[in-house]
Parts: sequence; structure tokens; C-alpha cells
Amino acid sequence: MAGIAISNVCKSFGSFEALRGVSLEVQPGEFVALVGPSGCGKTTLMRIVAGIERQDAGRISIGGRDVGQLRAADRDVAMVFQSYALYPHLTVAQNIAVPLVMRRLDNLQRLPLLGRWWPGSRAARQAIHEDAAKAAAALGLGSMLDRRPAQLSGGQRQRVALARAIVRHPKAFLMDEPLSNLDAALRVQTRREIVDIHRRAGATTLYVTHDQAEALTMADRVAVMLAGEILQVDTPDRVYSDPQDLRVAGFIGSPRINTLPAEARGDGAVEVAGVPVGLGTPDCGPLTLAIRPEDLRPDPGGRLEAVAEHVEFLGESLLLHGRLPQTGTAVTLRLPPGSQMPSGSFRLGFAAERALLFDAAGRRATLRLAVHAHA
Repeated sequence: MAGIAISNVCKSFGSFEALRGVSLEVQPGEFVALVGPSGCGKTTLMRIVAGIERQDAGRISIGGRDVGQLRAADRDVAMVFQSYALYPHLTVAQNIAVPLVMRRLDNLQRLPLLGRWWPGSRAARQAIHEDAAKAAAALGLGSMLDRRPAQLSGGQRQRVALARAIVRHPKAFLMDEPLSNLDAALRVQTRREIVDIHRRAGATTLYVTHDQAEALTMADRVAVMLAGEILQVDTPDRVYSDPQDLRVAGFIGSPRINTLPAEARGDGAVEVAGVPVGLGTPDCGPLTLAIRPEDLRPDPGGRLEAVAEHVEFLGESLLLHGRLPQTGTAVTLRLPPGSQMPSGSFRLGFAAERALLFDAAGRRATLRLAVHAHA
């Protein structure tokens, strides 16, 4: 197993800065998800690690070795693409075997007719076939070895691409949006399969996705990237519950976190629309109070007033959408099924210990609980 170290990598396309001093370490055997919206630079970073693109500055190491000047073929990484990239004229077994054929057979042994009779070719081809069959069986493709890609579903094609990646036991796996072409149910099934493969193989994996559900459910650690920068790298639960940047808090979580404009008075008391909300901070000035939808609730004793606008039924929960009349700020509450829905004006409460404060620059501010823990 080999780790991946990305140090201060920069990349520009003309005047556009795609990557701005990006650093990230993936430990040997670790599964790290790089998550961010389209256009944030995550695929560019992946292509640089793979050797498909060259960075303008910075260093890429795999297994402690600087690979910045190596060709993609010499980096010993396997890449799984969104598009599957299967050869339509080859069978499943042949597609899986491609990297082994390229590595184990010389130019003469690879010739269609003569190559089969070249010395050593038969034994090498038999070993390649056996290894490809093992990789296929590990992904439930054992009965499909003679099929061609056109005869497979989207999920089966993606599993062929995964089998082709694992068959040669690379130093690291690079996966670029591998599930984005699958339907919702198949994505859930296939992400379980990818995690299972990772655990069995113990391979270092860097996984690029725009889907935060994939990142949070699959990865050991999550790296959140926005506008060419990695803002936070942490475990999935900490990225969700303890974001260090307002942009991370706003990106991770669905529905989006509620953000309320706030102010810290001279004595440190936090106010929203001039109303103290039971929180304190030593960071004076303008603030943002951020609260997850599941941490807001209708509360007759709540300090804030809201006006109900509409309700969404999601089966496992209800989303109550409202607005603070004083500021016009939209708020969303996630409530259990069967909850009594308020209509018109209602009081809004939240668990103060789960609130987050951010300063004017979007950095986490220090939060102190007041004597009364609930607002």
C-alpha cells in the first residue's frame, strides 16, 4: 500500500486559477472523498495525480516517491472514470484483462494470431484469464465474462470498470465521479460494493464526487473543495457537525443549513434581529448563526418569531419552510412525521449547544452557552 501526498499544487488555464495551493494527504489504505460542486477543481486535481495533466507548481508523491515527472503509465495508479471507458468490441473478460495484457505480454505476444504461439504466451494468457475471472467474481460478474458492454446494464458496466482497476493491484485507486451515470437505487448499491472492495483490498483510494451523500457514507475522511481550494479535511461526522468555514457548513447537508444574520453586543450576547438568543461569544461584531434544519423546532417559549410558508412531505420527515419577518431570512425545519404543523406566525426554538457561529470572514467563531441552554 502506498499513500498519496499532494503539496501546494497550483494549476491555471489561461487567466483562470483552477487550483490554488492545494495540499492533501491520503494515508496508505485510507479512503478519502474529495467533494465539491461542479467546476471547483476536483477533477483537475485528480487528473494531475493520475499524470494526465501537469501542475504549474507543487509536488505529487505516491508511496513517498515524487511522481511529478512520470508519465501516467508509470505511476502505478488505477483510474475509474464516470464514462466507464470500456472497449465495445471486447468481452467482459477481455476488458478486465486489458491492463494485465499490456503489462505481462510483450509486443509480439500481443499479436492476434502469431502471439498466441509465441514462447511463454500460452501460460501468460492463461494466468491473465484466471486473474481476470477472480476480479470479475469478486464483483458478481462471473456469469457475464463472455458478454460485451452493449449487453450490460449501467451498473454492470461500472462493475467491469472497477474490476479492470482492481485486477492489477495498483498502488492507489483514483475514482472520478464513478457513479454519476447510475440511477439512485443503483448508486446506493454500487457505493456499498466500492466500499467493500476497498476494505477487502485495503487499497489507498482518492474518490472524487459532487454528491455529498457518497462522500459522507463511503469515506474515512472527507476533503471539501470550493473554488480551487480545500477548505476542510476531516471525518464525515465532523465535517457535518463541526464545520470550520461557513462555506463548508453551507455546502454539506441537505437541506442546507439555516444561516441567520446575527450581531454580538459589547457584553458578548448574540442577537438576531435585535433579539438575544441565549448565546454568547468573545468575537464582537457581525456574525452568522448557523443551525441545521433538524436542530430547529416550533417552541412556544422560543425567542425568535417565524412565519410558516409551506410544508414538504418526505416520508421519513417533514420539512417546514418559514421566514423570519424581521429580517426576511428563510428558515427550514426538519420535523418527524406526524408533527403538529404551525400555521401563520409561530415561535422558533433551537438547541443552543448545536448552534454554530461564524465571523464576518466566514470562519468559526467561539460560542459560549448562556445560562439558559435553549433559545
